[in-house]
Amino acid sequence: MLTYALRRLVSLALSLAVASLVIFLVVEVAPGDPAAYMLGTGAQPDTIEALRSELGLDQPRLERYLSWAGGMLTGDFGTSYTYRAPVAQMVADRLWVSLPLALYALALSTLLAFPAGLYAAARRGRAGDVAVMGATQLGIAIPNFWFAMLLVLLFAINLGWFGAGGFPGWEQPLAAIKALTLPAVALALPQAAILARVLRSALIDILGEDFIRTARAKGLTRFEALWRHGLRNALIPVLTIVGLQFSFLLAGAIIIEQVFFLPGLGRLIFQAISQRDLIVVESVVMLLVFAVILVTFLTDLAYAWVDPRLRRRA
Repeated sequence: MLTYALRRLVSLALSLAVASLVIFLVVEVAPGDPAAYMLGTGAQPDTIEALRSELGLDQPRLERYLSWAGGMLTGDFGTSYTYRAPVAQMVADRLWVSLPLALYALALSTLLAFPAGLYAAARRGRAGDVAVMGATQLGIAIPNFWFAMLLVLLFAINLGWFGAGGFPGWEQPLAAIKALTLPAVALALPQAAILARVLRSALIDILGEDFIRTARAKGLTRFEALWRHGLRNALIPVLTIVGLQFSFLLAGAIIIEQVFFLPGLGRLIFQAISQRDLIVVESVVMLLVFAVILVTFLTDLAYAWVDPRLRRRA
């Protein structure tokens, strides 16, 4: 297990190195000059050059990349061009919104998906299975921002049960959780649909196994046999999906945070792109990529722990 973990750790480090280079180059070649944007269209060329020098934009790209990547390793993400504030502090402040939102959405999607997938597998080919599969197909096909707008219209505007947007801060825990509920539901519904279908397929694959037939022969219903003996054996593919879903929920909430006016990482990167704040864009994207790669790494370890055959093949 240790050898497998070390190999995966080396792969993680290489992936991060390549990702940092790709992110830096893609952001750097994007059109628009941050200094010109900050000073406006009427700025003189010498004034623009002076600001570029102050921001370090006149340095060679290789030197700027090494400075940025080296700073990331020590926790120094640089200083925002627009706000003149440490990027690390800006990210930390907004992470307290995005991370709980992703965890909340992951918990909701799991709570919705497991009963639905188990029920559909137990009722395979019957009306209940068809109903669950139809609902999950809709959940996958409909974008999460559409769910967000529908939830705001129904529960915030018409019923008044929730606020339409904003975040009060964690000084008011109950109000904060309430503010994150509709965004979490909007994020969770499509992911729950995917997870339910994966769980159903995994459970159906093991319906013909000997231990399930033995359980049925002892008088258990199909649902009871799957619940008591099949669910644990179906967790291997589900673990992979859950890990990837958390990464997606953390990195893919940009539109949802815009809809609900949440001060999270998604809204920060949206504002930074519109303001050509390159250092913020690079740092936030790199952080999100790191989260995706780290969760994938942990999922691989969990996968190998559950299924020792993976370690032997690796």
